[in-house]
Amino acid sequence: MKSTKSYLHLILLTTFIIFSSCIILKQQDKPTLFLIGDSTVKNGKGKGDGSLWGWGSFIGNLFNTEKINVENDALGGTSSRTFQTNGLWDAVLAKVKKGDFVMMQFGHNDGSALDDTARARGTIKGIGTESREIYNPIRKKQEVVYTYGWYLRKFINDIKAKGATPIVCSPIPRNPVKDDAVVLANDSYAGWAEEVAKAEKVDFVPLNKIIKDKYTALSATVVKTYFTEKDHTHTNEAGARLNAAAVVEGLKTLKNNKLNNYLK
Repeated sequence: MKSTKSYLHLILLTTFIIFSSCIILKQQDKPTLFLIGDSTVKNGKGKGDGSLWGWGSFIGNLFNTEKINVENDALGGTSSRTFQTNGLWDAVLAKVKKGDFVMMQFGHNDGSALDDTARARGTIKGIGTESREIYNPIRKKQEVVYTYGWYLRKFINDIKAKGATPIVCSPIPRNPVKDDAVVLANDSYAGWAEEVAKAEKVDFVPLNKIIKDKYTALSATVVKTYFTEKDHTHTNEAGARLNAAAVVEGLKTLKNNKLNNYLK
């Protein structure tokens, strides 16, 4: 009797291990969409702390997650530079495999100072090959800082080397409401992101323009409801959901982008 129970226990354990292995293998077989960016993609832990939300927290709802994994690896406060120099990119890249997708959106923090004692996260303006050696007071070491475009190209080349597909998004616009009117301003980083994507022949989502076009059709009162009152950059849940939908709207205009095969 004891032998029979042991035998049944062994069968159940073996069945459980095989079943678990099948689930893991199925997950690994699926491609993954990795999101990288700043707090406008994922604020905090992505759970709406302080009513601040990034669009990456909602875009997964617009994909068929039975066919693709969506992983939001964005981190608030980062620039295209610090996402790389702080080791965040290496950690994501280690997970990227052939057939995956990596969508990037940076720019909101790239205009910061290069070597201030608060963040030291800025990049040189533009998309050229310029560089500047600075002393980084945060990392307490010398560092060569490059242009915004240089860091985007680094992401793109790393992704291509893995056999994955890079997709560049222009940064979402900041709150455009001023004196109860919608005042839309040009965003240099949106233009630079597009230039880099075109030069590198990778897909580009004109997120900045798509969202601005939506704002122009709305009143200032309505547009204000998409942002928090804490600052002029971060969206609340409604704004983040609108931005996530705008990303998908942009994706649908791309020809031959296989990511569209996984949309709901």
